[in-house]
Amino acid sequence: MLQVRDVVVRYGEILALDGVGLDVAAGRVTGLVGMNGSGKSTLFKTIMGMVRPESGRVVIDGSLGPAAARKRGMIGYVPQSEDVDWAFPISVREVVMMGRYGRLGPTRRHRPADHAAVAEALDRVELSALADRQIGQLSGGQRKRAFVARGIAQGADILLLDEPFAGVDKRSEATIVRLLRELADAGRTVFVSTHDLHALPQLADEAVLLMRTVLFRGPVAEALRPEKLALAFGLDSPDRPDSADGDGATPPEGDA
Repeated sequence: MLQVRDVVVRYGEILALDGVGLDVAAGRVTGLVGMNGSGKSTLFKTIMGMVRPESGRVVIDGSLGPAAARKRGMIGYVPQSEDVDWAFPISVREVVMMGRYGRLGPTRRHRPADHAAVAEALDRVELSALADRQIGQLSGGQRKRAFVARGIAQGADILLLDEPFAGVDKRSEATIVRLLRELADAGRTVFVSTHDLHALPQLADEAVLLMRTVLFRGPVAEALRPEKLALAFGLDSPDRPDSADGDGATPPEGDA
């Protein structure tokens, strides 16, 4: 469903992504793990077509580029919190309805099917009672759930979530994990960047370790081995004889 081929991205003199290549399959949850500055957000924005690579390409559904896939409503995106203007005067319901934009007719009027899709999505994320509240008045976890609802209402084949568990409560985390598993089981492609390593085994079918390039892709249990995490987070592995700390260091948290 999603192919990234030798993608290189630079911000001026800064190399953000260096020859990134991977396939993300449908019907699975793929976890993207890396430290601050590893390029996770840049990779997602490149897949969305928000960042243009210096070289390489992104292919969706075998032949489409990001712009064409977005126009068809094939990609849903849950951004990091700081990328959203929470003061904007828009309700939770209106945020979710934005996911239906690509499905509206020439008049851009909402049809009964659009209202039904939004209502169902709000119900699935347990936000129906808050549908008319201004989006910025929600808690961190509720905000994330609202954007997941937008992707559900959109009917996106691919859902990208950039640090969806950052600053959320346990209830919202459990709700999001359950929803993502349900979406994957229904055949959607779910790609999640996260620094929450504890939730990764329950969430993901496989993991990708990123440090400007792909260091590892495979089973979650193997990705979480200390020597693999040491590569991704620049830490000493406890298996190495020169490691100073026998139980390993904790990877730094934060957004990529």
